[in-house]
Parts: sequence; structure tokens; C-alpha cells
Amino acid sequence: MKFRFLLWMLGRLMAKASRDNPAFRQQLEGRDMVFQLHTLDGKVARHFIVSGQRISSKRGSTAEPAFAIGFKDAVYGFETMTAKNKQLAFMQGIQNKDIQIQGNPALVMWFQGLTKYLTPKKKAEAPKKAA
Repeated sequence: MKFRFLLWMLGRLMAKASRDNPAFRQQLEGRDMVFQLHTLDGKVARHFIVSGQRISSKRGSTAEPAFAIGFKDAVYGFETMTAKNKQLAFMQGIQNKDIQIQGNPALVMWFQGLTKYLTPKKKAEAPKKAA
């Protein structure tokens, strides 16, 4: 359930960034494709549509994604995508065959680069008053 929610939220965050963030939109320039994140057991899947510098997402799988990232199961997918060191978690998962990539690996790298635009901005702390 957590992984399904995480993928839904990822879709919402990317849709918002594609509307509001010029740097994010620049990364989408010239890209028209569909990609997918899913579990290898087929229980959870969400596909993301990139078109006209916008991203939207829909639940379920798609016929021919430009690339797909499959996680061995939902628990593993959630742990990997929320890991402190995501790059290391992905590399270990690929080596252990707990993560399978179909399609163009360069597009997977592009997608991972997109995620840096999705982290919430830290709010400036109010100055503390001396006691």
C-alpha cells in the first residue's frame, strides 16, 4: 500500500513540477514518452506520460514503455525509493537482481536526475531568541 501511494505521490509531484518549475520543464524538453515503475509480481504498476513539457500519471501498466523499472515487490520498492542513499540502493538492487530495468538505461538515468527537483524546499528557520 505504501509503495502504491508513493508512486501516486511521485506522479502528483512531477505533474506539479512540470507546471510550476522552469528548470524541471527544461529537463522535459523534446521528450515525449511513457515510462513505468512497477513490481515484478505485477501487483503494483504506475505509468508516467511525458508530453509537451508536462508529466501526468495513471495507475496500471502500459503496453510499450520507453523504459520500466521493476522492483521485486512493493515493500522492496518502497524501501529503495525512500532510502537515504538512493543511488547505492538502486545499484545494489540491480546487482542482486531485485530491480530489473527494461528499455533504455540512459532514460533511467535521466529519470533519476529528475527526482532531484522534487525534494521539498526547506523552510528558513526563524531566528532563535536569546533567553
